Amino acid sequence: MPVPDPPRVALVAITRHGAARLRRLAPQLPAAEIIVADKFAGELAGLANKVKPYSGAMSAQIAGLFAAYDQIVFFVSLGAVVRLIAPHLKSKDEDPGVLVVDDAAQFVIPVLSGHVGGANACAEEIAALLGATAVLTTASDAGKTIPVDILGRELGWRVEAPKINITRVSAHVVNEEPVAFVQEAGSKNWWTRVTALPRNIHLFVRFEDVDLSAHRAVLWVTRREVPAALWRQLEERLVVYRPPAGQD
Repeated sequence: MPVPDPPRVALVAITRHGAARLRRLAPQLPAAEIIVADKFAGELAGLANKVKPYSGAMSAQIAGLFAAYDQIVFFVSLGAVVRLIAPHLKSKDEDPGVLVVDDAAQFVIPVLSGHVGGANACAEEIAALLGATAVLTTASDAGKTIPVDILGRELGWRVEAPKINITRVSAHVVNEEPVAFVQEAGSKNWWTRVTALPRNIHLFVRFEDVDLSAHRAVLWVTRREVPAALWRQLEERLVVYRPPAGQD
């Protein structure tokens, strides 16, 4: 299985105070690039990070940042960031992760693409480096439960289900309703949280062992073909994951 490329991270400061906060974090993320107002660029001299000064309005830089980076960390107020990025939003599948570090560097807030785009995970990493708190608001991350739409992504699993299924099943998961997790293939190391698996998730090794009447949804990791009749029977209650060949 190919190793994914590391995320392209930008650390962005508009003010002198923001540049000072950024300077505290940058040495711990040497691969991150620094985007800073040109009049404050000299204050970041000596860092190993690549520094890209800009002139003019930050609003003129946003389109380029969205195209060039996977995670954009702003040392700017949350309200200012919302106004800056609003004209450039497309969808959660396309937008980069956007984060804000507050003025006191006490909180790291994922603003955009926290879940699918990876900003929540990035926020937790940055918070650990700063001794700050990551403020997570997406239901599966805040509730420490299964992220249905990206489960197994780091293991190379491919999700197979209509979008409406993913939405409906995610709701059953976060609402703590009984959900069957059937694993017939793939790595067993899919649960990466330090907390225990939520009690509403019931584990099975074969689909045939699941009492469908007792479960609101099914998450099925398999290499088997799923008959069209079964998709129809379960309506919007089924999400299937396909692990890469040889991963068992």
